[in-house]
Amino acid sequence: MGLISDGLARAVQQAYTRPIPKSAGAQMRYLVRQLKGTRPTAEQLGVSQRTVERYVRDQIRRPRADLARRLEDAVRARWQPRVREAARRQAATSTGLVVDTRARFGFTAAPGTTDDARIRHLTIALPPHHAARLFDAQDAGAGEQQLRELAAEGLGEVYFRDGGRRATGLEVQFTDVEHVEFDL
Repeated sequence: MGLISDGLARAVQQAYTRPIPKSAGAQMRYLVRQLKGTRPTAEQLGVSQRTVERYVRDQIRRPRADLARRLEDAVRARWQPRVREAARRQAATSTGLVVDTRARFGFTAAPGTTDDARIRHLTIALPPHHAARLFDAQDAGAGEQQLRELAAEGLGEVYFRDGGRRATGLEVQFTDVEHVEFDL
């Protein structure tokens, strides 16, 4: 995944009301229940069905580092789906998103203006309609570049164009992203 899609996922995960299971056995049991069997779980994680069964019975307690990461990611992606959906809905309809980023911003504007790209650190509250567009694009399987363009459009409208009060026609370029974090 990319910076924007991972950042959106982390923001929604902050809404969890309970922590994910800690032990490998508990995580594996949760996945087996969610995927309805040990075979689909084994296929999802790239291990044998027998390995999954041994984790479920706590015969194996400590997974390899790469398997531990895949296991935690799989559990985190399925954990509390209704809580995640409610947080996304609230951000898309009423609260919006807060974006904290350090990136190179450039823009194309009328002749005679300075459009040199420069690194800026911005913490901006995006309105709900921009949050909805980002979440909808993520759900539709948009790539990192498309999500970056949507984020640039939102940042451009709120920060550079000030909601349409200045710099009309300004097109923002969002490149060289050092970090980006979202908060609900």
